[in-house]
Amino acid sequence: MSWHPVRTMSAATSSGRTPSDLTSAAVRVLERNWTGSHTLPATGLYPHQWSWDSAFIAVGLRHVAPARAQQELESLTRGQWADGRIPQIVYDVRRDDDYAPGASFWASPRIDPPPPVPTAGLVQPPNHAWAAWLVHQADTAASVARGFLPRLYPRLVAWHEYLRTRRDHGGRGLASVIHPWESGMDNLPLWDGALAPVPGTPTTVLGRPDLQHADLTERPSQKEYGKYFWLAEHYRDRGCDDTDGLDRFVAEDPTFNTLWAASEEALARIAEVAGADPEPHLARAAAITAALESLYDDRLGLYVAHDVVRDEPIRKATVSGLTPLLLADLPHAEQVLATLDGPRFLGDDPLMVPSYDVTADDFRPSQYWRGPAWFNMTWLVVQGLRRHGRTGTADALSAHTRRLAVEHGFPEYVHPFTGAPHGARSFSWTAALALDLEASDGGVAGPA
Repeated sequence: MSWHPVRTMSAATSSGRTPSDLTSAAVRVLERNWTGSHTLPATGLYPHQWSWDSAFIAVGLRHVAPARAQQELESLTRGQWADGRIPQIVYDVRRDDDYAPGASFWASPRIDPPPPVPTAGLVQPPNHAWAAWLVHQADTAASVARGFLPRLYPRLVAWHEYLRTRRDHGGRGLASVIHPWESGMDNLPLWDGALAPVPGTPTTVLGRPDLQHADLTERPSQKEYGKYFWLAEHYRDRGCDDTDGLDRFVAEDPTFNTLWAASEEALARIAEVAGADPEPHLARAAAITAALESLYDDRLGLYVAHDVVRDEPIRKATVSGLTPLLLADLPHAEQVLATLDGPRFLGDDPLMVPSYDVTADDFRPSQYWRGPAWFNMTWLVVQGLRRHGRTGTADALSAHTRRLAVEHGFPEYVHPFTGAPHGARSFSWTAALALDLEASDGGVAGPA
């Protein structure tokens, strides 16, 4: 399936304007990375379908190809497990040697019952219902005609129920991640302490096909990968069981739970379209938002992760602690906004939001999640700023984000101060979210 950018863009906007250079370039990236059923994050470095990537990609696709945006989300759910989890990765087994760990590592067909297609056992942040609602709004008539939301609704409910019933390891009403990869922010400094006691000696030989596409200085270290693989093996070898209490890494992450709350709000709207009761979803969104307050750190002025194994807060200032601004009823919104404006993040006028406290001794502005600015996280912060009326800062970040995206060929992430590109190029969520910022004209991409 292909689309003509001029025709679809003019159809998708009330102004009828022709596409900008950014829009045309972003569409080319999304077309290049399209497989026929879903969009790859990047053709070389990431050759499969990633969970939260597809949701972000659908948010951008809705402006130029709403039907394809629907397909993006529905194709992801083909890998949903019987317990409701939407897996981190749905694999293309033809490219199993191109990414590690691959489908052969996870051996998901051995799970009882097995998922319909080969997948990873881990999950990623639950931004899918939020994305589905935005996609529906882009072309409500076509969405209704296709039965998009009624078809997707029970799958999303099952996913959220999995989080509620199987991932509240801390017993505080928050979902826990049991591997850094589940946060989507793999080597964020938040995880250093919790990873410290984890063995770095997996039985799996550590293949690094990622280093064929990116420099080692821009990727997690071999030591980190040893711990990542050990944790993945430990989970896999227990049948990906969430109930045995044997996980060695367990953390409550602000962004993961913020997106769960935002998606519960969206699920309430989806429920109305699907003929279901929205009230349980609204109640769950409110409960998660209230539970998030246990992660607020008054000294840092933002939200922090909680190490469930040690039962202690992880007091590091990262971009994950800013994303709760997405929630309209956030009790500490003003304090978080002040922290965002302060020296740890925007005080020295970076072009985009750094992933980590720029005043920290271990801030690394070019190394994966240890300092660089990511397009998805800056996009989330922009939405939060707009939700709380900070349109000036939001517009400035949006302008820088769009400019850097198109100037550098839609990179995976950038140096927050110089804008130098790093990681993969022609990265799909960068193209999609730049497209969304271009098309949304300062509006808030939220469920309300």
